[in-house]
Amino acid sequence: MKRKLRSGMSASLLAVAACVALHSPHSLAARDAQTILKETCQGCHTPEADNALSRISHQRKTPEGWLMSIARMQTMHGLQISDDDRRTLVKYLADTQGLAPSETDGVRYALERRLNTVEKFDDQHSQMCGRCHSGARVALQRRPAQEWERLVNFHLGQWPSLEYQALARDRDWFDIARKDMVPLLAKRYPLDNPAWKKWQSVAPKADALVGDWSFSGHLPGKGELAGVMTVSADGSDTFKVSVKGQYADGSPFNGDGSAILYTGYEWRGKVTIDGVTMRQVFAAQGNAMQGRMFEAEHDERGLDFVAAKQGSQRLLAVQPGYVKAGSETEVTLIGSGLTGKPDFGKGVEVVEVVSQSPEQIRVKLKAAANAQPGARAVTVGTLKGPQLSVYSKIDAVKVVPEFSVARIGEGGGSTPKVQGRFDAEAWGKGADGKPYRIGVFPAQWKVEAFDDRAREDEDVKFAGTMQADAGVFTPGDAGPNPARKMSTNNAGNLKVIAAVDDAGKSLTGEGHMIVTVQRWNNPPIP
Repeated sequence: MKRKLRSGMSASLLAVAACVALHSPHSLAARDAQTILKETCQGCHTPEADNALSRISHQRKTPEGWLMSIARMQTMHGLQISDDDRRTLVKYLADTQGLAPSETDGVRYALERRLNTVEKFDDQHSQMCGRCHSGARVALQRRPAQEWERLVNFHLGQWPSLEYQALARDRDWFDIARKDMVPLLAKRYPLDNPAWKKWQSVAPKADALVGDWSFSGHLPGKGELAGVMTVSADGSDTFKVSVKGQYADGSPFNGDGSAILYTGYEWRGKVTIDGVTMRQVFAAQGNAMQGRMFEAEHDERGLDFVAAKQGSQRLLAVQPGYVKAGSETEVTLIGSGLTGKPDFGKGVEVVEVVSQSPEQIRVKLKAAANAQPGARAVTVGTLKGPQLSVYSKIDAVKVVPEFSVARIGEGGGSTPKVQGRFDAEAWGKGADGKPYRIGVFPAQWKVEAFDDRAREDEDVKFAGTMQADAGVFTPGDAGPNPARKMSTNNAGNLKVIAAVDDAGKSLTGEGHMIVTVQRWNNPPIP
């Protein structure tokens, strides 16, 4: 095995480069995977029965997980491997030793870079594993008990100080990890799982994804959008992608790019939208795609994405998803195969169908003054899916995300700032007195000191600025600030406050945002 690390390439840069490579199609010059495994990997990973290799053949991971493994071989063990060979290996390993769709359910937020997600694992998982990285990183791999134990040993060998860190020095970390966590993880995330074997037998061919896709999305700070994504074959599992859409305010959402399919459903794309490079991380199954698009350089600037292949029948979204009792409004239904007259439930009348196509139906609605508040199922013919909320008044406002992290950056350095991006959700009370979500409303935004210490340190003055009409917070510059006490940096502890107007009455909601230092370690799975 060649063991020379490329000069000048740090671990974090290598991980970022690997993440970029994940969204790129293969080179025709790349060697086949078996040759790479034999000539590049077999020097350390010994052959076993049935063409298996030690360690490698006893794990299953997502494409990002395999990328991180190869990057670790490069940074920690001096592996030298070309970009083409690395892409070929990731493709092969993700296809043959990946995860079934059901095995990624509930933890795809890590793949989709939803970095403000508050995880919900049991305390032992969170304290033993989630204190250093996301719990999802553990949940997105499969190993037998012996391999989980080796992973524990690797952690202690690579980071010997971890036993003296918080949530470790107060317990026998190594003993708990071996005796409690290893059997727990082997049971919870086993290598052998019928779901994976079944998926391998039923996974559709990639050409099933070729065609036009009607999509709906939402970008915090900007609003809803819709359009059509055209997918054409550019290889066995690679595609050319063209996107044409627009936001609710009429601004365009257009671009072109490429994509690759791993594991029969893991869609990874790179598309330039109006001059900005965005990544696509979707789960593509049957006639549906769902996931997130985000800027390559700013993963906090991302939009939820859901799509249906044209020719299928699916109702994706109602934009906007609410109407006030006693008022008229215009909404757009997004989907595929939309035929017939839409129905919005009791107390909501379709005044006019403004325009109609199989992908979009624009209608003018009127909600009766005495319409019961609450969510109603929306139907178009036999199609169901999204809901329309009817409200007479807003009962409460929630800031989403409720807790978030922004990061200072730039200031002469190369690390970009990480913005905070927020929505204001209006909530009402139904006829049964239970709260229900109305939808995202326009709001006026500001930040305040979260506590007395933040007030004393003037965090509002130094930590950054909030865009009042959009809920976008841009942190301050990195580096020491001579204007602050002890010339500290521009970190801060802030309340995020949204004010929504409801018929002249202002209602506010609060969130919490930590403005902290740069993100130095930014792997594909956090």
